[in-house]
Amino acid sequence: MTERSPARPVSRRGLLTGGALAAGGALAGATAVTAAARSDDPAVRPVPAVPVARVGTAVEPFHGPRQAGVATDPQAHAAFVAFTLRPGTDRAALGRMLRLLTDDAARLTQGRPALADTEPELGLLPARLTVTVGFGPGLYRAAGLDDRRPPSVADLPRFGIDRLQPRWSGGDLLLQICADDPVTVAHAQRVLVKDSRPFATVAWVQQGFRRAAGAEPGRTQRNLFGQLDGTANPEPGAPLDTAVWVPDGPPWLRDSSTLVLRRISMNLETWDLLGRTDRELAVGRRLDTGAPLTGTAERDEPDFAALGPDGLTVIPDFSHLTRARVGEDRLKILRRPYNYDGVPTADGTADSGLIFASYQADVARQFLPIQRRLAERDLLNEWTTPIGSAVFAIPPGCPEGGWIGQQLLG
Repeated sequence: MTERSPARPVSRRGLLTGGALAAGGALAGATAVTAAARSDDPAVRPVPAVPVARVGTAVEPFHGPRQAGVATDPQAHAAFVAFTLRPGTDRAALGRMLRLLTDDAARLTQGRPALADTEPELGLLPARLTVTVGFGPGLYRAAGLDDRRPPSVADLPRFGIDRLQPRWSGGDLLLQICADDPVTVAHAQRVLVKDSRPFATVAWVQQGFRRAAGAEPGRTQRNLFGQLDGTANPEPGAPLDTAVWVPDGPPWLRDSSTLVLRRISMNLETWDLLGRTDRELAVGRRLDTGAPLTGTAERDEPDFAALGPDGLTVIPDFSHLTRARVGEDRLKILRRPYNYDGVPTADGTADSGLIFASYQADVARQFLPIQRRLAERDLLNEWTTPIGSAVFAIPPGCPEGGWIGQQLLG
C-alpha cells in the first residue's frame, strides 16, 4: 500500500486499514456506510435517499494513455491550482506526491471519496470531474531530469502587451480541476491541496466558469465580451490528435501535450463604449452567430480578400480573427477557456476576464507564432491585457494501478 505522507509516522491509508473500514472498499460506497452507521445508533435518525440529477452522477474516465481534461468536452467550472515545490522535494518525494494525488484524483473522478476524506458525502457526485496534472520547468529541475523536459516548456518571451503579475504566473506543478458542479470542484481542490502540503505550497489559484451544464448544448463558449471563443478549434479525431498530442518518442513524451495558461484582463468599461459594428470589426465575426463578417454561419470559411463598398477588406487585417487564423491542422491550438469575474472596485469597475487555456503538442511551433501575430496587431489588445502566464507539460495518462508521472519519475 502507498504511504500517504512521508512526514507522518502513520499514514492515512494505514489508519483506515487498521480501523473500522477495510482498504479494499474504504468509503467506495460512502452513502451505504453512512446509512448503516446511523441505523445502528438509535439517537440518529436515518437520512432518506435523495434523488440526484444525471449531471451530478456523470463520470469521465480517469485512467488511460492520455490524461482527461484536455480533449474532454469542457465542464462548467474549473480551478487551476499551481504549486511551488518545497526545498528538498527531490525525485523520490515527487514520486510519493504524485502517487498520492493520482490515487485520490482517481477516486474522486469516479464518485468515490478520497481515502480519509473528512467530508465523504462531498465526494459522491463527480459531475464529470477531471483532474489534469501539469509539470512546470521547476519540477524537472527538482527531479534532476531537465534533459527530459520538452524544450518548449519554458517561460514565454515577454510581449509588449504583457503586464504580467507574479501572483498569476509560473508554477512547478499544476492541477486543472474541472466539473459541472462548483461544490465538486471545491471539494476536490481541498483534498488535493491537503495531499500536496508535505511537498509543495500553493502559488496561485484561478477559478473560472462557463455556461451551466446543459444550458447551451453543442454551442461554442462565450467570453464576457459576448464573442464565441473556440470556433477555430481543431475538429475531434485526427485533426485534434495531430494538433494536441505528441505521437511518438520515449514513454514520458508519447501521448503528452503542453498547456499555456494566460490570464487576460478585459476592460469591460471601455468595451461598453463601442457600438456593435466596431465590436464586430475588432473581432472579425458577428457577435450573435459567430459567423465571419463574410459569412452567415459560425463555421463558414472566412474570405479575407472580400472587399466592401468602401474598397476596404470586409474582415480587417487587424481583427482578432485575421491575426489568430491558422490553416494547417498540425499548427492549430485547442482553446479551452474559462471566464473569471471577481469583485468590482468601489466605483463599479469590473475585475473580469478570461483564463485562456491553450493545449498543443508544441508551444514553440504552434502557440508562439499565433501569440506574436496577436501581440503585433490585434485590435482587441485595446481592451485586453495579459496579467498572468504559465507553461506546463501535460504528461501521459496512466493505467489502473499506475500514477501520473510514472513514465518520467518511476
